[in-house]
Amino acid sequence: MQQNYNKLSDQKELDKLIRRHSQAGETPSLLLHSCCGPCSGYVLEYLSIYFNITLFYYNPNILPKEEYTKRVHTQKQFVNIFSGNNSIEFLEGAYEPEKFLLAVKGFEDEPEGGKRCEICFRLRLEQSAKTAKKLSCDYFSTTLSVSPHKNANVLAEISQNISEAYGINALPANFKKKGGYQRSIQLSHMYGLYRQEYCGCPFARSME
Repeated sequence: MQQNYNKLSDQKELDKLIRRHSQAGETPSLLLHSCCGPCSGYVLEYLSIYFNITLFYYNPNILPKEEYTKRVHTQKQFVNIFSGNNSIEFLEGAYEPEKFLLAVKGFEDEPEGGKRCEICFRLRLEQSAKTAKKLSCDYFSTTLSVSPHKNANVLAEISQNISEAYGINALPANFKKKGGYQRSIQLSHMYGLYRQEYCGCPFARSME
């Protein structure tokens, strides 16, 4: 099903989709890619009311390994203590930093938010869509759009292209809406979550 990427970054489209499923008495399944524990907080709090969620942690961009280990521990910590309305299952993807480094080769000096980030988004979202398809989920999405540093329109366009390529629906998402980022910070403090100081990419960190 072809979707307009502008609609995929529109909160009103997500509201309509949720309303349609609720009126039909349905609880669809969602594979939700998580970039980190803190960003997942608000998104899980919001979406677990309406979806059965598989939280997929696939982030080959996070280096060094020690940082990755700390972040995946934080994500598991939150899933274990958070109680959603519907089921939340945690699934950790393979840690493949070599795949990320190969994909962004030649774009190491790109500014944050540029082509390197788009390649990174696509790498993670494509693996998410493949996994969602394998698990027969109704939708896939990512927590990435909750961050004020991530462009929801770019994420939506990439999601649309991947949706068409793999034949699985991308969930409309701009989780910055409804005060999502601010709520994610509140939840991080409430649950004592480790909040990282950089996105995970070593090239972005070197530019700070």
